[in-house]
Amino acid sequence: MKAALFVPCYVDAFFPEVAIATLELLERLGVEVAYPLDQTCCAQPMANSGCQQDAAATEALFVKNFAKYDYIVGPSGSCVHHVREHLTAIPQSRDVTRVRRNTYELVEFLHDVLEVDAFPWAHFPHKVGLHNGCASLRALRTAKMSEIAEPAFSKPLDLLRKVGGIQFVKPERPDECCGFGGTFSVFEEPVSAKMGYDKVNDHHRAGAEYIVSADMSCVMHQKGCAERLGLPVKFIHIAQVLNGARE
Repeated sequence: MKAALFVPCYVDAFFPEVAIATLELLERLGVEVAYPLDQTCCAQPMANSGCQQDAAATEALFVKNFAKYDYIVGPSGSCVHHVREHLTAIPQSRDVTRVRRNTYELVEFLHDVLEVDAFPWAHFPHKVGLHNGCASLRALRTAKMSEIAEPAFSKPLDLLRKVGGIQFVKPERPDECCGFGGTFSVFEEPVSAKMGYDKVNDHHRAGAEYIVSADMSCVMHQKGCAERLGLPVKFIHIAQVLNGARE
């Protein structure tokens, strides 16, 4: 199988180790990975801010880079959600439709497409709290939402349970937003910060040594909140855990 790796701009700028872990993990699982070198942003920040016209050129470049691939995989739920549901600043050509249809968040690609049943190289002997970003949870439906009466499921937990030594703890309000919300954290800084403090405190009270998430933007926000509060909680992307990280 061949797939193109989509690295979100904030991962590229601040957390390149997450991109490397994603690449290595896919290759461990037998995927032939291509990386279009001209890729930049998916245009989510501009589109979310209402700058639809300004997002058009960036969206067009994204489509140009990825149109020929049957699978496009990115380690970010919110970016994948934008591509799949909101890549609408440009005319909806056959290539645009193809890119929107073929873009997957890493967890759903591993769980639904590759159907991975083991990570024999992975061992993570820590107490872990899982954070599902709002886009992953409520838009991509990678896990059950607590407000909906339906059978329980969690694709991230299904994958993490295949990692040796890992223990799970659960916060009191597992589905509550951490307050990042992209530009929300800039325009509503006090509200965003209070939500982040509540989230990391909830995980800390539950006994989490690490907060694991498939959304590094949420992790970035929570990491800053934990540091300001002086909480001894660490943060890591799910790709790093599944790829065999110990710390």
